[in-house]
Amino acid sequence: MSDYVSEELHTLVQKQFSIDHRMIAISGHSMGGHGALTLGLRFPEKFCSVSAFSPIVNPVQAPWGQKAFMGYLGDDQSKWLEYDATELIKAGRRHPKTLLVEQGLADPFLKTQLLTENFMEACQQARQPSTIHMRDGYDHSYYFVSTFIGEHIDFHASEMASRLQ
Repeated sequence: MSDYVSEELHTLVQKQFSIDHRMIAISGHSMGGHGALTLGLRFPEKFCSVSAFSPIVNPVQAPWGQKAFMGYLGDDQSKWLEYDATELIKAGRRHPKTLLVEQGLADPFLKTQLLTENFMEACQQARQPSTIHMRDGYDHSYYFVSTFIGEHIDFHASEMASRLQ
């Protein structure tokens, strides 16, 4: 999926919709949020802004991530680090703009799988600009996403508008 989104889809969007390459943003929910963050950090020149809802942000430390990485990448854990947003930040990867993350405090996966606090700490230590909203009463559902998607659309629109000036 990494190559598909960062290469094939990125090129397809530009060609099929006549989109200026400077105006492509990335966002996702859950594992898609994880993908948005890691791709934004790995290819900051391709994505003018990055946001995520309920992302798993430190999969090398989470049971879900470890199981997935073992299946997709094998047992060489050094290969896993390129697909972990927290580890990318720790390794010096940055996005020039603020990363936006929404996380529900009632999300049953927050403490054991998503590990948002690890990401917050890494961003703070590395001085990666980030806005991380910890939303009381919200879980991992699409209702959560639908509640705050407008803010993310406004966030991306603002970043795109700043590139035009």
